[in-house]
Amino acid sequence: MKISVYSSLDQNMEYIKNQLFHASDLKWRSISFNQSKGLIVFLESLADLQKIHQEVIKPLEGKSHGNVDKVVTSVDITKNSVLSEVPHALIQGNCVLLFEGSTEVFIVDVAAVNIRNISEPVNEGVIRGAHDGFIEHLMTNLYLVRKRVENPNLVVRYYQTGKETKTKLALLYMQDLANPDLIKEVDQRIASISLDMTLAPGFIAEMMEDNPSSIFPQILLTERPDRTAAHLMEGRVVILADGDPSALILPVTFFAFYQSPDDYHSRWIAGSFVRLIRLVSFIIASLIPALYIAVIGFHPEILPENLIFSVKSSIDKVPFPPIVEALIMQITLEVLREAGVRLPSRVGQTIGIVGGLVIGESVVRAGLISYPMVIVVALTAISSFVAPSNEISTATRILGFPLMILAALFGLIGITFGMLFILIHLCKLECLGTPYFAPVMPLRMKDMKDTFVRFPIWSLNQRPHDPHPQKYVQERNSRGWEQDDSGKE
Repeated sequence: MKISVYSSLDQNMEYIKNQLFHASDLKWRSISFNQSKGLIVFLESLADLQKIHQEVIKPLEGKSHGNVDKVVTSVDITKNSVLSEVPHALIQGNCVLLFEGSTEVFIVDVAAVNIRNISEPVNEGVIRGAHDGFIEHLMTNLYLVRKRVENPNLVVRYYQTGKETKTKLALLYMQDLANPDLIKEVDQRIASISLDMTLAPGFIAEMMEDNPSSIFPQILLTERPDRTAAHLMEGRVVILADGDPSALILPVTFFAFYQSPDDYHSRWIAGSFVRLIRLVSFIIASLIPALYIAVIGFHPEILPENLIFSVKSSIDKVPFPPIVEALIMQITLEVLREAGVRLPSRVGQTIGIVGGLVIGESVVRAGLISYPMVIVVALTAISSFVAPSNEISTATRILGFPLMILAALFGLIGITFGMLFILIHLCKLECLGTPYFAPVMPLRMKDMKDTFVRFPIWSLNQRPHDPHPQKYVQERNSRGWEQDDSGKE
């Protein structure tokens, strides 16, 4: 319900106090201008007191009459006649000017900006290249992107999501490169988000993914401005949220999660070799424990004769079947990893190293786990951490559990059917009309130049195949996506 501004200064102030529940950080100061009594109202926890003094109080004291919006030196000052919108303006860090007998208020942007320094992302470090990363301030993040893409075709559009939190989002895309259908679909999905709060990128990603129940992430999160700019130049769209240092990039393919800025800062042969290592690590991390279980339990004849005796002498002392060994070690590894993340950095590193060494050696000496299993789990753990994206690394580790169960039940046949199911799932997935496993399925030879390996830069003279999400636009009603402009700012 909209409430208009009262002509009485006391009534207006009483309404503001009641709406903010007489908050202790609600402050006001009396002023006089145009021979009228007035008030400057602000929240001291959100407003910059120096800005209020320099841009509001000082100019008004310097002149006794005139137009307020011309006397105040702030760049952003607006008039409003709706009193019910004033509390929300105060919460955004603005100050409000009210005058006796006037049915209009002036809203001045004097928000305080408390941000941390720009630093290199901890989770996406590179050997060569830029060492700056996004921070929790939206305007700073937009600055980092625009400095890399100094092009008028870079479009920035603002949104607000979260009924209670009013989180500010920015949608970025290149006007001349992005598919118009893609922009329309992303716009519809952002506008359709109906949540009380959207405090993390995971909130937005889950609301926008085509298949949120899939184990594979379909939206790439990055804290690197250079990586973000590169995807913008390939026709993709980027979503930035105020209060979070991550950029959401969509649509993406499976192989985008295994690409790193280091690939392009090295010579193409070295970059291709490292990328192949990353892709092989995906197979190792998800498949090696299952293969070990299948070979030991069903197909020991695969092993060389000398190796059979060595492995047999080790596993004969263990009272558990290989599947139980693997589950114990994998769960222990996940617990150690989570403990290392939650603890302070120095203590976390100590816990990871000491925990791994002590527990690994102790369980083997106690006869609970065999030496080959410790080697397999260690190789699996190292391989899972090679991926540049934490989301795909987590998905890879989770994939290992169902494959281990299939290996324990059916041996190599179970692993084969499990891998076929994963491959079919990858080929079936789509992200906003873009096949998730492209350019392998469907096969696009021209896009293979930057997939498994990286060809020389001079040969990468074509952008990836444009996505075609038109069918999502046409089928929105059947999918439940309804347009709602209330989320746009």
